[in-house]
Amino acid sequence: MKKIGFLSFGHWTAASQSQARSAADVLLQSIDLAVAAEELGADGAYFRVHHFARQLASPFPLLAAAGARTRRIELGTAVIDMRYENPLYMVEDAGAADLIAGGRLQLGISRGSPEQVIEGWRYFGYEPGEGESDADMGRRHARVFLDLLRGRGFAEPNPDPMFPNPPGLLRLEPHSEGLRERIWWGAASNATAVWAAKLGMNLQSSTLKADETGEPFHVQQAAQIRAFRAAWAEAGHARAPRVSVSRNIVALVDDLDRAYFGPGGEDADQVGFLGGPGRAIFGRSYVAEPDILVEQLRGDEAIAEADTLLITVPNQLGVAYNAHLLEAILVHVAPALGWR
Repeated sequence: MKKIGFLSFGHWTAASQSQARSAADVLLQSIDLAVAAEELGADGAYFRVHHFARQLASPFPLLAAAGARTRRIELGTAVIDMRYENPLYMVEDAGAADLIAGGRLQLGISRGSPEQVIEGWRYFGYEPGEGESDADMGRRHARVFLDLLRGRGFAEPNPDPMFPNPPGLLRLEPHSEGLRERIWWGAASNATAVWAAKLGMNLQSSTLKADETGEPFHVQQAAQIRAFRAAWAEAGHARAPRVSVSRNIVALVDDLDRAYFGPGGEDADQVGFLGGPGRAIFGRSYVAEPDILVEQLRGDEAIAEADTLLITVPNQLGVAYNAHLLEAILVHVAPALGWR
């Protein structure tokens, strides 16, 4: 069995062919798609976070609203850029959203990726410390966030408070028990996957990663997952970790699918650069008739290694069509692969 969810980047544009033409459109449609996915039997509704872009940005109002409209489906991010985050305020926001959702948040965080603006985190008031890179700053914010999620008191209470305090040092409220175990790290390299394992975070691996060996994308990603699991075991954590991978998968089941996507997608990996010194490798898309798709996906080593699969969706095509895409995978592909 494998958990299957969707991942939306939440694009909007005023173009006439888009069904998400404003920020309001994409926010409300994201909630509706989470509801539709739950009704179809999908396991997760995940959202990307991008700043300074016509895409989803502040995730917690959306997650809380989706949590109030759903009952079972996991609600998450993939990923929140920690360079932009105040870890203390984020603990409060995340705790509130998780309580509204009944403990269903699965928060993917990371040190960030190439942005729309130069050093956008500076506009949010954050500066790397002396000798620290922006990536180091993001990881520092993440460590503070993880520590605070444990719910231990750390703040000295006012001896003359407005309201009575419980005894001892005070923690941030609201606290959501168990959320610390539902934090994921979006890792682009094997080394950061190992780092995440040591800190007890689950692993999110996207449709791209650092090209570390020149092997096919899914082979490198599978090796990353195995390195993560080995580091997790060595760290001696009490619980089992979770691992997700993202893929662009479209099952062509009708003429509209073929008009939008057929006869096939990008059926080979791509190599490029994302602003850093090293190469990045981008995983192929899977676009085919269901029987062909089953055979293609059967050979993807990283999907086989993961317990959770996030399917990227073209959100601008609207809720109904994206629900159709998810249903086609759940009905025509997942059972044949033993995922359902």
